[in-house]
Amino acid sequence: MTVIKAFKAFRPTTELAPQVAAHPYDVLNRKEAKEQGSENSFLHISRAEIDLPDTITDYDPQVYQQAKQNFDTFVAKGILQQDATDCLYLYAQTMNGRQQIGIVALTSTEDYENDTIKKHEFTRYEKELDRITHMQTTRLHSEPVFMAYRQVPAIDQLLAPIIAQTPLSNFTTPDGIGHTVWLINQAPLIEQLIALFAQQVPAIYIADGHHRAASSAKVAAAQAKANPSHNGTEAYNYFLSVLFPDNQLAIMDYNRVITDLNGLTSEAFFDQIAQHFIIELAPDLWKPNQIHTFSLYINKTWYKLTALPHTYNNAHPIDGLDVTVLSNYVLAPILGIADQRKDKRIDFVGGIRGLQELKKRVDSGEMRLAIAFYPVSIAQLLQVADTGQVMPPKSTWFEPKLRSGLFVHQF
Repeated sequence: MTVIKAFKAFRPTTELAPQVAAHPYDVLNRKEAKEQGSENSFLHISRAEIDLPDTITDYDPQVYQQAKQNFDTFVAKGILQQDATDCLYLYAQTMNGRQQIGIVALTSTEDYENDTIKKHEFTRYEKELDRITHMQTTRLHSEPVFMAYRQVPAIDQLLAPIIAQTPLSNFTTPDGIGHTVWLINQAPLIEQLIALFAQQVPAIYIADGHHRAASSAKVAAAQAKANPSHNGTEAYNYFLSVLFPDNQLAIMDYNRVITDLNGLTSEAFFDQIAQHFIIELAPDLWKPNQIHTFSLYINKTWYKLTALPHTYNNAHPIDGLDVTVLSNYVLAPILGIADQRKDKRIDFVGGIRGLQELKKRVDSGEMRLAIAFYPVSIAQLLQVADTGQVMPPKSTWFEPKLRSGLFVHQF
């Protein structure tokens, strides 16, 4: 049984929504956030350090106090306004002709703890601590967690008439991504959707936002401990999410660039990978076109690598992943990169940047080689989560990213 809950969102007016909508806090560095933090941008709340001197660190207590102050100012000015009744919302994103439509709702920290909300990544506490402090200071779930669920036709049918209506807001951001929001405020329809999730959605999956979800659960536990009257219905027991049916989602590749060949010559490197891959010359900027194929860029030349059957086991959720193949047969044994989370010799490039970015970083001399993947499928991700396992680091890149500021939950 999956719990979703309606809530009274703070959200921007239709006119201001394009100005308020901002990239998530963790995809911009401080300089980029400052450049994009126009007057009404939600970055003044999610990345409030942009309003403070550069001498103040990103995690200084003043940053979180500034975020709270900025939220209060946005509300006082009417930039963000709270709905009068509990609602659900639909949020559509359109990118390169593909649209994904998610239900904006609160999800349960209890579901997170009991694994009804399934994870596929480890989290790092130092990253959680930032969001925990932000939440505790502002009393906001200011940015949603990107969730997936296995498609339910009855939910699709219930939402179709809403999608046919005139939306609350509909705009395109400078990066060419369309954003559309609809309001669901009819109590019977809300009750039907809540019931369908309880009856037909046995689990939901974190696609992007593991640190936000983990932080929300830790904040809820702390609030419950400090509240002698805690009964489980308090607002802090729920956090902001957008839930998409799996059939609408696509994962992009998440590629690797590496600084050196671990002391090997190019010839020795190729001799070693030839034991595990078929190596062929490839056209410029060749992109892997099926599972178990890779692009390798080295010495200003592109190669197609095809993994030999001994390198993968498609019956196993982890051993069938190409990120596992690369780790087990190239990164660890040949290049000496055993821990991709900590090793400074490897960096990661989201597929949204294209293969041109890989070529650029190698040709500049910053990196020695680049390797690109065929993207992980949604089915693979769900299978990993269902079996209680964890994806190798930097396996999935979801695009488009959810914009922040269109929905805020106060607790």
